[in-house]
Amino acid sequence: MREIAQPAQAVSPGEIIEMELEERGWSQRDLAEIMGRPPQAISEIIRGAKQITPETALELAQAFGTSAEIWTNLEANYRLQRARQRSGDGDSDIATRSKLYGMLPIADLIRRGWLRATSVANDLERDLRHLLGGDPETVIAAVSLRHSVARGPERGAQVAWVSRVRQLAHSQEVPPFSRETLTRAIPTIRQLASTPEQVAEVPSLLQSLGVRFIIVPQLPKTYIDGVLCDADSAPIIGLTLRYDRIDSFWFTLMHELAHLVLGHRALHLDNLDDKEQRRDTQEMEANQQARSWLIDQKALEAWVACTRPYFSRQKIERFAATQQIHPGILLGQLMFDETVGYKHLRGLLSKVSPYLQDWSDPAGR
Repeated sequence: MREIAQPAQAVSPGEIIEMELEERGWSQRDLAEIMGRPPQAISEIIRGAKQITPETALELAQAFGTSAEIWTNLEANYRLQRARQRSGDGDSDIATRSKLYGMLPIADLIRRGWLRATSVANDLERDLRHLLGGDPETVIAAVSLRHSVARGPERGAQVAWVSRVRQLAHSQEVPPFSRETLTRAIPTIRQLASTPEQVAEVPSLLQSLGVRFIIVPQLPKTYIDGVLCDADSAPIIGLTLRYDRIDSFWFTLMHELAHLVLGHRALHLDNLDDKEQRRDTQEMEANQQARSWLIDQKALEAWVACTRPYFSRQKIERFAATQQIHPGILLGQLMFDETVGYKHLRGLLSKVSPYLQDWSDPAGR
């Protein structure tokens, strides 16, 4: 008995069985009796209505003097070919979705409502182009983000977050931006730092100065506090409020405003916990400017020297009053400087999100 060669193109195992029967002058009934199977079972295998199982492959191998692997391979190739024919463009759809899911956290974007849930790959890619403002692969490759990779942030997720900030903020109508006008307005902005309720006035004031403002919660593994983008035309400040505290809000806001006032034109994606990022020249400049706007640093240094090591609530509130800021902002800087521990008097760190609902991503409400 000759070995049955693997065909160049997948054919049904039934066709090969019929060829073998013809060569031997056997009928289907003869093969059924040889294998101890009902004639109907052999007929169904030849018609392709019944698949060849490993047990059947062993029996065919014994009947025709071949290896069992030939029959299992014939069956697998035939079924795979039929599946491809049924799927049509399904293979390209899967490849497209695989590429997109490999670049971006698609499931998270759908859960956020930034993308529609769809099984059509072309629709998904079109929606992504709308969100990112271009071809996903090109946009991700082109955007240079200032961030640390120490905690493994996902680049595609960061690009998606920045794109969402831009998408929402561009609908805001603002007057032309002037760096000089913003610089003169910093004391007015700073006056709103004395109570949590005054945070609600910040976005409108920024808009009146030509600065768009939006809150978009961070995506997983991005570790973002804020971003400054489009500084050369119509600047946008986006915050995540990943730390929903008055100190974090004000320091992040002032940090992004400092980038603007200091003329830092590149896109700044800031993680203010990142010690590596803090060593960047522009980040150090923005940090220093933000601190000096919020608190008189020389007065703070003298107060810390006199107060250390006991920073009671009463002492913090009293010095904060001299600076006309909320005591939580002072406490936040003391924590940032590691002058006090992060568990110290955390009741002073008031939440700000309740006052910014109108400026938050509507998909997250």
